[in-house]
Amino acid sequence: MPVSQDIVKLAIEFPGSGKMAQLVDFDQKKPLVAIIRDVCDVWQVPSSEQYALQYSDNTQTYITEKNRNEIKNGTVLKLTTSPSKTAADIVLCMKGEDSVEKCKALQKLAKISADVTFASEFISRDGVPLLAGMVENGSETGENLAFILTAFLELMDHGVVSWDNLTPTFVKRVATSVNRHSADATILQKSLAILESIALNSYELYSLVSTEVTFGNLISHIQSSNQEIQCNAVALINALFLRAPEVKRKRAHSEADLSDEEECWQRNGSELSITLSDKLNAKQIRNVILNHVIRGPRQVGTEMAHQLYVHQTLSFNLLEERRMTKLDQNDQVLKDQIIELRKVAFDNDQDLSGSIPPPRKTAEKYTRDYKKLGFTNYTNPALDFLETPPGVLALDLMVYFAKYHAESYTKLVLENSCRQDGHECAFGKSSIELTKMLCKILKVGEIPTETGQEYYPMFYTHDHAFEEFFCICIQLLNKTWKEMRATHEDFNKVMDVVRDQIQRALAEKPNSLEGFKTKLQGLSYAQITKMRIQERSNKEEWDSQARPVCELREQIKPEIINLVKQQMVSEEMKNDVETLLSMDMKLRLLDTENVPIPDKPPDMPPDPPNFDFCYDFS
Repeated sequence: MPVSQDIVKLAIEFPGSGKMAQLVDFDQKKPLVAIIRDVCDVWQVPSSEQYALQYSDNTQTYITEKNRNEIKNGTVLKLTTSPSKTAADIVLCMKGEDSVEKCKALQKLAKISADVTFASEFISRDGVPLLAGMVENGSETGENLAFILTAFLELMDHGVVSWDNLTPTFVKRVATSVNRHSADATILQKSLAILESIALNSYELYSLVSTEVTFGNLISHIQSSNQEIQCNAVALINALFLRAPEVKRKRAHSEADLSDEEECWQRNGSELSITLSDKLNAKQIRNVILNHVIRGPRQVGTEMAHQLYVHQTLSFNLLEERRMTKLDQNDQVLKDQIIELRKVAFDNDQDLSGSIPPPRKTAEKYTRDYKKLGFTNYTNPALDFLETPPGVLALDLMVYFAKYHAESYTKLVLENSCRQDGHECAFGKSSIELTKMLCKILKVGEIPTETGQEYYPMFYTHDHAFEEFFCICIQLLNKTWKEMRATHEDFNKVMDVVRDQIQRALAEKPNSLEGFKTKLQGLSYAQITKMRIQERSNKEEWDSQARPVCELREQIKPEIINLVKQQMVSEEMKNDVETLLSMDMKLRLLDTENVPIPDKPPDMPPDPPNFDFCYDFS
């Protein structure tokens, strides 16, 4: 007889009993309590209501009515005490005086706290406050404390107990473990993880975490040989910055948008967060991450890649305020910077001895200079920076290029000012549009996602990495402009090619800015064109083999054959058919650009058991 689909064949063990395992036909339609009772009866175990089934592997997950359908054939389960009895026994041992039994109970608690069924039972018996109290009074150290912190973190991750329920004493005790360099590795790792969760989830305790944990200690932990400790240290730095009060203020559209809870957060932490931006981007942190994590002896793991992505995203977001700030025409400092751009480009050819006074420039000549610099509003260049984004960030980058790469800046501007009208690559306009593009590519201003892992090592290699990135890219833009022999009408086409060049170079994750520059050298306009043609050809070839496309081809083929027969009857008919067929297919597949075509259509769902859902409107 065929075996019913409701029957799962598995084995059940009874650890520590000395009894042989049972081979059981687990009936999914039979109540779980009845199955447990039958198992207990075979082994002559009384009080079956005090027992439960659990996976025998390291997951320690209890079998419940909700998850029983996940059991597969060949699974090995074990008979163990029920979650309620286990929770009660552990709480009793934790309150007892027997140190050996307490240690065993805490060890077991650390193993099974991840199970939601057990966690609910333990939490309902005030287990979390009991664990927190053991941390606060400092009675447990070493192995016991490691078990306590492990279990505490697992229990809190279920989201049943609020992080706001913790006391300042608890936070200070956990922070002490982070600041103590001799702490056990497990204690240190769990302490860092707990403080990260507090910073992310508690408005009231955020400022206390900021006060108790110093960046110096976190930097030293990033240098640890333990990758989990490194990862947790970076995660805590990210959490402190991500939830910093000024970040909340920047995200809110107005004070009225803030909830009472957020206002409380700002009030408690505003003084502490003033220097967080500087600390996040500090050279010391950047160098430690570069040398001990990115260039460390071990490959960067998945979780560390995510934390580096978050750290880099938050660093880029420091540019957001300038990106969204329009130029204030009453700000003399910014106006002087625009004047400096003109001076560096056009006033450096005067007699350095001072014996010959520089020629006096009129307003008309200044206007001509600003036009050569490529400003759209060359009579008043300040107007070019009123648009947000990129706001005054574009001006900051242009000034940096002129100041720290004066020779390249002057060469670029003068070279374009000598080209005939319509063929010059306008530096001002190009810089503003390039700034927009770079911010979009690096997702400046976006909140880090929970799954992102894309980070670029080269941005950890320089104190002003984004500015240097811009300087490389603006020179790339000028080079590509020349290679394309572009005119003003081709501006968007040039920007599209430059975007492609930058993204392709970034995708190879160069280790330094010099490496990025080298990657770009192999991505000339000619090379990009060749790569695009090849990629388009590969896509067409792949698409042509997909089952839906083949079926469409067969449908339109008779039509094309008839068209050819009506017109060129000759031996070349087959070639004509193939040519026209190929052209027709390309036209029909235009809308599928960048859409993957499956090899076969999805399976049709089975008919419903009945059609009673149809409604007769008559």
